[in-house]
Order: sequence, then structure tokens, then C-alpha cells
Amino acid sequence: MAEKVLMKGNEVIAEAAIRAGCKHYFGYPITPQTEIAHYMAKKLPEIGGVFVQAESEIAAINMVYGAAAAGIRVITSSSSPGISLKQEGLSYIAGAELPCVVVNIVRCGPGLGGILPAQCDYFQAVKGGGHGDYRMVVFSPSSVQELYELTVEAFNVADRYRITSMIMGDGMLGQMMEAVEFKDEENIETVEKDWALTGTRMKREHNIITSVNVNPYELEKINEGLQAKYKKIVENEQRVEIYNCKDADVIIVAHGTVARIIKNVIETLKHEGIRVGLIRPITLWPFPTEIFEKYASVPKMFLTVELSAGQMVEDVRLALNGKKPVYFYGRMGGMIPTQKEIMDKIKSILRGDRDG
Repeated sequence: MAEKVLMKGNEVIAEAAIRAGCKHYFGYPITPQTEIAHYMAKKLPEIGGVFVQAESEIAAINMVYGAAAAGIRVITSSSSPGISLKQEGLSYIAGAELPCVVVNIVRCGPGLGGILPAQCDYFQAVKGGGHGDYRMVVFSPSSVQELYELTVEAFNVADRYRITSMIMGDGMLGQMMEAVEFKDEENIETVEKDWALTGTRMKREHNIITSVNVNPYELEKINEGLQAKYKKIVENEQRVEIYNCKDADVIIVAHGTVARIIKNVIETLKHEGIRVGLIRPITLWPFPTEIFEKYASVPKMFLTVELSAGQMVEDVRLALNGKKPVYFYGRMGGMIPTQKEIMDKIKSILRGDRDG
């Protein structure tokens, strides 16, 4: 029988990583995600794993590079400014095509900001915050249950494509407690890692892992190979939830915890005769463009709701390619939009108010 327990979001991420076969964690504490490190510090020694609190975020991401190069499942976690410090390392990991999982429990910024929930790291995550033409697969869970399921899946995707998978949540999701149903057995994909630095045992040629190549012709071929891989990921790994969109007057686009508020808005407005749907991207990259192409003709307009100044709204507009107007409503600084605010915005748009 499946196990169901009440747990905090951050601790669920750590438990999910362990269940996914990860025994190596390298990180540096920063709120509001520090419970991930606390959990790993306690649990990993009990299962023969390795926990290291590095001297900095920069050191931690380079430890991840080394562990991933050895072919083992490895994870690190941080929050906004800490992720910024890891950007160079993330680019090097992408260049070396190493699989790993990175967790960003976003805090509001810019700068040190505050520990309240935000989604203002969207650009950094999906556009490649570091240098070079690289991508990460970015998952945006909306519940503690999804934190568990998508963390396990993040490791599978990372190994499948030799890529970094990111779990991007917010401070609210990391700190909230919900009932989680754990599986008796995880679906852990086994991938042959014949590229890893495991020692030759005099049975094979040396493996070399690096991201440097000074020959422009060879480097271009490497980059072309990366882009081909990213194209394959776009074709195979788009994930999205569709809710009540069939005959909607307005389709709202929201990800993460914000989408939970939208579902209540939808039910409330239904009683007022206003039909509202929800498209919830679960992968922020690859962005679920195909779904927007499918539903572009359904509503009168789209509304993107975010805990930011409007970052995902750009991808929504690109996906729709001018087929329908796209409006935006957002809160910043750790403020959460209320149901009333969102409903007032929808009614304003439908009335044709000048400011929408």
C-alpha cells in the first residue's frame, strides 16, 4: 500500500531525490530552501551517501560538476541570488553535457530581496542565465505532491538527455505542508553512462569530460549537437495541464502555486456566467507551445497571471503569434494576487476597459 504522510515541500524534494537514487548533495544554505539541506544532512549519511555544505554556491556547483562527471545522480539546491552565483557552473555543466538536478525555491528580488514567494527567476531559468547557447529542462510544480513526482522525473530526464533539470518553486510551495502519497517503488530509468569518469580498469580508452574547445569548426559541431538535442526535448518533453478550456471566454495562463488560485477563480466566475479556463505549463522549458496553437481559436483573449513583472507573458505571446490578445496581471515583492483582484481584472478586460 502506498505511503501517505504530511510533509513540508522542501523536505519532500529531498526525500524524492533520495527515492530517485540520489545519494550526493552539495549546497550552501539560503532561505527559503534551507530545509532541503537540513534533510539531506540527516538522511544521506544513514544510506551511505555524501552531504557537503560547501564554502559557497560557486564551490557547490563545481562539486556537482565533479560528481555528475563520475556518472552518479547528484542534486544541489538554492534560492534566487544563490542560483545567480551558480550560473557559470551551470553553463560549464551544459557544455560538458552532464546530468544533474538543481532546485531553485525562488525568493523575491532583485538583489537580496526577501524570502516571500515570487516567480521572478523565470527568465534566468528558461532563457539560460549563464553564458552560451544552452538550455535546462525547467519544471514548475504547483503542489507538494508534484514536488515529489517531478523531482523523481527530473532525475530521469536529466539522465535521458545528459542535461540539467531544474525544479523551480517559490517560497510558499517550499514551506507549505501537504499530504504526500509516496509510491512503494519508483520508476527509475537506467541509462548506460559509458561516458563517465569511472576509471578505465585497463579495459577501455580514457574518457575526457570538458567544455573547452578552441577549434571553431569542432566547437560549432558540438553546439549543433546540443541544439539537435534541445530540439528533441522540445518535441518529447512538453508538459502542461489543461483545465476547463473547451468553451472558455478567457483562458488564464499561470504556473506553480498561482495556478491553484486560478482554479478557485474559475469556479467562482462560473456562477456569474463567465467561462474561464486555465493552461498551466508544467515545463517552463520546453514551453508547451503546441497547446497554445490548439486553443488559440477558443477564447476571446488570454490573461497571464504571475508573481513577477511579466516574464512568462512573453512566451505566451510568442506561442500565440498574434492570434489573440494577451493581457497580464502580476504582483511583486512577495505579494500574492487575491481571487478578487484576478476576477476584477477579467471583468475589466471583458468590459473593454482602456487599461484592461
